[in-house]
Amino acid sequence: MPEFNDTTLDADDQYLVPALERGLKILELFSHRDPVLTPNAIAQRLGLPRTTAIRLVQTLNTLGYLERANRDRDFRLGPRVMKLGFDYLTSLAITDIGTPVIERLRDATGFASHLVVRDGRDVVFVAKAWTHDATLSTIKVNVGTRIPAHASVHGHVLLGDLSEAEIEALFPEPMLPTYTPSTPRTAKEVFDRAQKYVAEGCAVSESSFEPGISVISAPVRDGSSMIVAAVTLTVARPFLEKAMVDKGLVGQVMHAAYELSERLNYHGAKS
Repeated sequence: MPEFNDTTLDADDQYLVPALERGLKILELFSHRDPVLTPNAIAQRLGLPRTTAIRLVQTLNTLGYLERANRDRDFRLGPRVMKLGFDYLTSLAITDIGTPVIERLRDATGFASHLVVRDGRDVVFVAKAWTHDATLSTIKVNVGTRIPAHASVHGHVLLGDLSEAEIEALFPEPMLPTYTPSTPRTAKEVFDRAQKYVAEGCAVSESSFEPGISVISAPVRDGSSMIVAAVTLTVARPFLEKAMVDKGLVGQVMHAAYELSERLNYHGAKS
């Protein structure tokens, strides 16, 4: 029997496993341009018989590398793809895996939901699940919108892992810009607010950044237990009505954030 080494792989294709090769090529078909695909589309692009494509897709779905989308008609990359460790797939995961989570939150509550991340001193909206509520039509929040992290409840949630020294380095000004009376004015106040929300597992803000708008925000953690994003719910009211809280609105946001955390390989306890 010939000795097996790295040069053998380069020189001889007798060790290739066709089914594995096809499965990996299926995963490579998914991108920002094509986040969901049907088995028929996969078969056509790879030149496979339809029945072969269906079997491969079903196998990847069973293993968690693909999941059903659009009422089970299509497929998208599944959360287990994260375990492959590809940087590109990791960057896709927060938005592509997170979008159906915030869409379900929107459907369950009737309010607009967003996924936000921190970029330095800013909060960036990276995905949204909008609502047809006319009262939200004047709010101009789109994917790519930035708001100051120190002044928003989203930012306070996203800063939850930082030490007081790290927050002071991020916001060195003796007096930070204020937008409402509740805006923190110093790095110490930002740190205290962030730690409060870490302890509570979520944040509820009523007209703290924009008058007439209330927000519920909960942290999303990855496999390293670090905060990498936040799931938010926007309510076009200056104050959250008691009936909303009693119906578990805060709990629904926290559940959505934990669901996305699990999809990012977080294994910690719920907040």
